Amino acid sequence: MKPYFLFAPGAGASSTHPWMQKWKHYLESIGEVVLFDYDYMREGRKRPDPPPQLIAAHRSALVAAREKSSGPIFLIGKSMGGRIGCHVALEEEVAGLICLGYPLCGGGDRTKLRDKVLRELQTPILFVQGTRDPLCPFDLLEGVRSQMKAPNFVHLAEDGDHSLRVTKRGLQAAGETQDDFDRRILAAISKFVHENIARSG
Repeated sequence: MKPYFLFAPGAGASSTHPWMQKWKHYLESIGEVVLFDYDYMREGRKRPDPPPQLIAAHRSALVAAREKSSGPIFLIGKSMGGRIGCHVALEEEVAGLICLGYPLCGGGDRTKLRDKVLRELQTPILFVQGTRDPLCPFDLLEGVRSQMKAPNFVHLAEDGDHSLRVTKRGLQAAGETQDDFDRRILAAISKFVHENIARSG
């Protein structure tokens, strides 16, 4: 059964952003992928809508996705899109959550944790986190993960930033390209998705 990915954007990366398009292309090797934009993006505004409006838009996109797909639906999102997907999963049943750079610390402030929704989740979740991501220090994420009820997994992207980009120095030292690095992330996503489908099937 082919998985269906509903792919939500980050605050500064709408569905047409090259980063989103690149990852859509990668994910299409696993299943069907649909990108969507939040209202403020479609209307050309820079400031994100309030969370309740973002959640409502995300739920509407999920309703539309359910009409097109009979397979398992996974909510995947970059940064804010991943966080809003978590809120949607509290209200709607989905096969799993994939967060590409979860924004755990509001504005990078270690004292402002966006962890309440994570603690309330029941849906399996995969965090894909760069080790250089100031919005999600790994020690804080591990502390939250240890207290979560939902089955949760992490793929640590060595030397990756909030957008999972590796420094040129890091790539040279590893003798790799960004594509090599991205494909390891894709393999982790594929493993998470197919293990979830097998468990639920």
